[in-house]
Amino acid sequence: MSDPLVPPREDDAPITTSKQRNAVADATASLVEGKGDALIGKTVTINRPRAELFAFWRDFSNLPRFMENLVSVEKLGDRRSRWVVKAPAGKTVEWIATITEEKQDEFIAWASEDGADVPNSGRIDFREAPGGRGTWVSATIQYDPPAGIIGKVIATMFQREPAIQARRELRRFKQLMETGEVATAAWTRKQLEEEEA
Repeated sequence: MSDPLVPPREDDAPITTSKQRNAVADATASLVEGKGDALIGKTVTINRPRAELFAFWRDFSNLPRFMENLVSVEKLGDRRSRWVVKAPAGKTVEWIATITEEKQDEFIAWASEDGADVPNSGRIDFREAPGGRGTWVSATIQYDPPAGIIGKVIATMFQREPAIQARRELRRFKQLMETGEVATAAWTRKQLEEEEA
């Protein structure tokens, strides 16, 4: 097993904007089974203990509670799960993911199996934030957008592009873990249903 982001990062900047010269190469190397050409790196500081955040995330049935584009995660075993995610134009994409590496309270790495609608791999790292500020949660995701660059542009237009989603989902995870709920602009049930559609 590898250690989380070796060498350890000293900041919570997204990997793709880090001042560390080798941050992107180190992050890509940390993926046991890299799948895809596009790399996303996002980090958020959450004022909760690392073990609590890891346990919540590791129970994949919790993820649709804050991932607005995640339709479902079906557990297929201890290390395998089927993911269904909203895509542009009212469509969905799905894949089976396998946990490729894991270290309790520190990180979870995964890769999609062959035949995925969106081949992807990634890793979620949980690190103590300095000064007792909680936990840095970092998502590193590598993926191949469907239909290549055109698919990525269309997904961006519909706010379904993984880089946009990763930033929003981590922010929503922070809200849920710190306050017990995810903030919404909806004033009525109908507005909430429209927002979630």
